[in-house]
Amino acid sequence: MSMSGGRITTHVLDTSKGVPAAGVRIELYILKRDAEQENKTKVAESVTNADGRLDEPLLESGELEQAIYELQFHVDRYYAQRLLEELGQVLWTVVPIRFAVSDASSHYHIPLLIAPGGYSTYRGS
Repeated sequence: MSMSGGRITTHVLDTSKGVPAAGVRIELYILKRDAEQENKTKVAESVTNADGRLDEPLLESGELEQAIYELQFHVDRYYAQRLLEELGQVLWTVVPIRFAVSDASSHYHIPLLIAPGGYSTYRGS
């Protein structure tokens, strides 16, 4: 795997337990507009490992383009593995995060920090 050039990576941390979130399915879509209609095309899919990370980038150099992307973190199955009485009410099924790639030669690391009652993200390194 070449580490030069543009790529999209992510990881998921369960902030309620202070641990990586393993087994979260992640889909990556590219969004394009035709007149008034938005078209979404899936370009990658992966599942987080025991460290809450992916084994390889979702997109690597040569695949990344200037566009709007959407990560969809399917956290419903992750939470289904935990006892309901431990969690209380869980609101999230899929967490979508849209972001703009303005430089296709840059690294875009978009992590998800998830908890039963909230989530956050940032541009990592």
